Amino acid sequence: MTYKANKGQTSYGEAIGILMLDTFTPFIPGDVGNASTYNFPVRYETVEGLTVKRIFSKDQSAYNSLLKAARKLSQQGVRAITGDCGFMAIYQKILADELDIPVFLSSILQVTFMKNIIGKGKKIGIISANSKSLKDDNLFKEVGINDSSNLVIKGLEDKPNFNKSIIEEVGTLEPDKIQKEVVDTAVQLTEKNPKVELILLECSVLPPYSKAVQSATGLPVFDYITMINYIYSAVVQNNYKGIY
Repeated sequence: MTYKANKGQTSYGEAIGILMLDTFTPFIPGDVGNASTYNFPVRYETVEGLTVKRIFSKDQSAYNSLLKAARKLSQQGVRAITGDCGFMAIYQKILADELDIPVFLSSILQVTFMKNIIGKGKKIGIISANSKSLKDDNLFKEVGINDSSNLVIKGLEDKPNFNKSIIEEVGTLEPDKIQKEVVDTAVQLTEKNPKVELILLECSVLPPYSKAVQSATGLPVFDYITMINYIYSAVVQNNYKGIY
C-alpha cells in the first residue's frame, strides 16, 4: 500500500472534527471537549468569538467564523464535523450545504430518530443548558423537527452550580454538585411527565452525568457522545474478526 500526503495537512487519523465555542470552562472526561472521552482520536477547532451568550441568543452573525473553523478542520482531513453546543442547530443546514463531508452540529439531531423508536403518545424529555432559549420551534425546524409537541424541556440555567461554571464561566467546575443538579432535574421531569420514555441531554458538558441520570430514571439516555460515537462508526467502519 502507498500512502499519499495531503498538501497542508499536518496530522492524520482524526476522523471527527469538533467545533468548539469560545469559552472559559474546564472540560472533564466525558465532556465533548475532553479528548480522553473518546476511543478514537478527534481534532478540535475553536470558533473565535462564538461565545455562550451569542449562541444562546442564536446570533447568526457568527456564521463566517464558524465556517472558517469548519473549513480548517476539513482541510486537515476529518471525515465528519460536529460541535459542542446543541444550539449550533441554527447553523446545521447552512454549514452542511457548504461542506462535502457530513455535518452533525447539534445533539438535537437525534430527536428525529428518538421519535421513531417510541410509541404514539409517548414523550421525549430534553434537559437543556437553557430551556428558555431552546423552546423555539424555528430552532427545531433547522434540524428537521416540525412537531415539538411530544418534547418536554427542562433547563439548568437556574441551577447555581451549573450556571456558575457553564454560563457565567468562572473557570472552575465541581462535577459532584453539577451531577446532583442534573439528576434532580431529570427525576423531576420524569415524575411530572410519566409518558417520557427517552431522555436527551442537549448540552455538550452533560455526558459525564448520563450514567447517573440513567440510574436515577431507568430510561435510555442520549447525549452528544452517543451521537458522535454513532457517526464515527459510520465514517470509520470496523474490520470484523472472530470465529464461526
